[in-house]
Amino acid sequence: MSPLSNPFILAGRRLFTGSLGQRHCFLNARSPRRHSSVTTELMENMDQKSTWDRFYTENNNRASTFKNFEWFFGFDSVKDFIMPLLQTGHHQDVLLQVLDLGCGTSALGLSVYSESSVPVRVTCADVSPVAVQLMQENIRHKAIKARHHSSRVEFVELDCTQLDRYFGSHSLDLIIDKGTTDALLRSREGKGKAALVLKQCLKVLQSSGSLLQFSDEDPDVRLLWLEAAVKEQGAAAVGFQEVGELRGVFYYCYHVTPHPVGQH
Repeated sequence: MSPLSNPFILAGRRLFTGSLGQRHCFLNARSPRRHSSVTTELMENMDQKSTWDRFYTENNNRASTFKNFEWFFGFDSVKDFIMPLLQTGHHQDVLLQVLDLGCGTSALGLSVYSESSVPVRVTCADVSPVAVQLMQENIRHKAIKARHHSSRVEFVELDCTQLDRYFGSHSLDLIIDKGTTDALLRSREGKGKAALVLKQCLKVLQSSGSLLQFSDEDPDVRLLWLEAAVKEQGAAAVGFQEVGELRGVFYYCYHVTPHPVGQH
């Protein structure tokens, strides 16, 4: 997983749901995944809280002032995938409940809060108390304002395999996962945790809600995993859109809904 923040060369977006056999004809050969200078230890232990505490501590110590750290890309690259879902899910005078899953020190959740024209309550959650504290201090110093006067944002330390300890069943409208599932799936012992996180997401999402996973994993791999994982949870629809290409690596948005489209 590469911490990339450069602008995308946006490709044509396409949404496709159907059988896996049909999907393969839509996929081109992709170049091998490229990694940055992130250490081997980090790559193999991204499911561990202590790994992220150390990572964010060291990353913060290297900088003279706080700077958001973005895995893959920033908000501007994917806002067209996120913001329309808030518009379609909006009900007058009701705060839409949004979760930034494994937020780290990304500005993604804050950007949703500051740019949404409809009222939202954005919960930015991470297992690392170091990341959470850095973000809490940052928002106090910057006093970031919401576009909608009723919107709220909070940063909480939360194990994403235990979402139901913080959120009620069917209480969230949108969950955004930018690299968190990727980190788990690529860890030596994280695959079981990734499946549990998906299960928890479907439990706390409203029937009309959405889970967006932003990833550089090819659809012929991620869709197999997603469909196998959601099969155990009952009805769920899985689709994907191509986000864009950066330095030969393609990125995707995987869209999971608790029930198939048209059956809400």
